[in-house]
Amino acid sequence: MNILEDLKSNFKQGNMLTKLIFINVGVFLLAKIIIVIGNLSQSNFEYYILEYFAMPSGARDFLFRFWTAITYMFLHTGFLHLLFNMLWLYWMGKIFIDLLNGRRLLAVYLLGGFSGALLYMLVYNLLGYDSHPLLGASAGVMSVVIATAVYFPNYTIYLMFIGPVKLKYLGAAAIVLDVITLDDGNFGGHIAHFGGEIFGFIWASKLKNGTDIAKGFSNFCDSFFSIFKPKSKVKVHYRNESGSSRTTNQEKSNAVSQKEIDIILDKIAKSGYNSLTKEEKEVLFKMSSKK
Repeated sequence: MNILEDLKSNFKQGNMLTKLIFINVGVFLLAKIIIVIGNLSQSNFEYYILEYFAMPSGARDFLFRFWTAITYMFLHTGFLHLLFNMLWLYWMGKIFIDLLNGRRLLAVYLLGGFSGALLYMLVYNLLGYDSHPLLGASAGVMSVVIATAVYFPNYTIYLMFIGPVKLKYLGAAAIVLDVITLDDGNFGGHIAHFGGEIFGFIWASKLKNGTDIAKGFSNFCDSFFSIFKPKSKVKVHYRNESGSSRTTNQEKSNAVSQKEIDIILDKIAKSGYNSLTKEEKEVLFKMSSKK
């Protein structure tokens, strides 16, 4: 019971990246347990999991299982499929959430997943392919990968046996890999990857120009999740004789910090993370730790 309480506590206290990984791993374990129970009872529970939670390629099937546009991107039945998706999500998501925020990470992951599902369905129907279920976080993960690479192209990471690599080259390599492996038996999966990559590219390109095309979706998510949060206590605002609200030192500090962080993010986008001064890196670290 203590383990469950610890997991519950870690989930609640974790940032959005932690929550996404927890959900993916949790759904995988639950699906595996159900499949094993089915095998022991000589029942094909895996069929029903794929039937009702994986994304169908047929438009008619989707109309009666529309929820699969969300559930498919958290569903894995293969361990390696889950492992590689979560490694990609952790590595690139950590950079994303440290330099941007968890609110945007969720939007890019989900909208990238939706884009992947849409492109997958369109291609399968246009080409007349047989119905085949789509599952896995790959489209959402690739959306995060490409968005991070486009927004911070000169950010450098160090890969084992390779050395320093800029994110723009890593993102390009991910796209090329999808292209050259189209005929490896996972055609639908790669098409979904492209959908996620396209969204990630467009989102990051627009954000660099000052427009967050996912802002409305993020606001919707905020409103939706607020339903499940306990209501906070009413805050008391003190007014001076003129009737105007007092501005606290904390509010001023937050405004200054946000201005500083915007300047730092612009600098990273233009010249890379390594161009930051020691003081700027400290400011970035302090701000990211609050997310």
